[in-house]
Amino acid sequence: MLKPICHIACTPALRACRRLQEHLVAWLCDVNVGSADIVKVNLMPPRVPTQIEADWLWAFLQRELAGKPLLSRAQAVAAMSQADKEFLNDWVAAVSNLEKQFQPNSPAWPIARPAIPDMSWQAFRELMEAFYEKGFRSGLPYAANGSPVTNGGVTYAQFVKEFRDTHRLNPNPGAREVCVLCGGELKDIEVDHWIAKSVYPLLSVCADNLLPICGECNCTDNKGTKAVHVQGSFSDWFHPYRRHANGNIRLNYDLQKRSIISAPINPTDAAKVVNLDNLLNLSKRWTREFKAEYAKQQGVLLQRERRRIMRAQARHTQDEILLHLQNVQGDLVSTEPHYEVHSILCIAMLDQSRLAAWKAELELVE
Repeated sequence: MLKPICHIACTPALRACRRLQEHLVAWLCDVNVGSADIVKVNLMPPRVPTQIEADWLWAFLQRELAGKPLLSRAQAVAAMSQADKEFLNDWVAAVSNLEKQFQPNSPAWPIARPAIPDMSWQAFRELMEAFYEKGFRSGLPYAANGSPVTNGGVTYAQFVKEFRDTHRLNPNPGAREVCVLCGGELKDIEVDHWIAKSVYPLLSVCADNLLPICGECNCTDNKGTKAVHVQGSFSDWFHPYRRHANGNIRLNYDLQKRSIISAPINPTDAAKVVNLDNLLNLSKRWTREFKAEYAKQQGVLLQRERRRIMRAQARHTQDEILLHLQNVQGDLVSTEPHYEVHSILCIAMLDQSRLAAWKAELELVE
């Protein structure tokens, strides 16, 4: 979350779809509803707000997953005992209140799945995840503003494009894009579920839980599906939308080790910065970029010196080296990937102790 992150125009559609998930769960967990009751004639307003949503949801339940219709998962949930339905209802109510986790006196967040049979949980999880894997990718029954529509609803592709367009730092379509998490180049884009959908499937299409990021940030060595809370507490964690890290992290450098260290601007955010750094391995990745760019600048100066020697020109003076590095600093573009790392590198290269060592280090001693 090195860059600002904001909700986008189609966010209301995602919020409406999450409410539709909750309507579905409420129907399936009604104590008076069994598996035989999960039929089309029973899925109509007021079970869901509109007939458009009812028609889409029934068509959605006919879609197949692993050779069986999603309807079979809905029937399995409806077949649960009254006690199991209550467990699942309580769990859904707690997870639905995600935004309250980032407010004072937040309610308890479930750290485990509801105490229901494995087969029932699997059916529920597959059903909720399918809203993302199948429903979202082919089209939700909502326009961007959240209004029900029979055709042209928001899709996964639309969401990704809209997010990228909204968060593009350079409006030129040919310019490099920047990952909102690490500040590096946005390549191999992936939509991350900030809170893993495999553990909290109700959040599969939650607007507060979807974040297009670079593949490196989302790989298993970095974020992957790791937890973003400590035993149900979000107090020491940033969140992309609800508790942003932008403007709260400072990059420091260690000149001897040529490394980057992330630090909080406000001491009260110290634990949050550590957790985010560990989650994404930011300092390690930023250090790698720091060293690579440092080596590049060494190579540029050495190449220039060799050209001078070949042309029998005067060798670089330390003042000329200083001017070159100042020009490098002045030419940094804030919309380019790794801008923050390159900025701190320039400060490090212009450090007085580093300037004194440049000529010898670059083999420029006469």
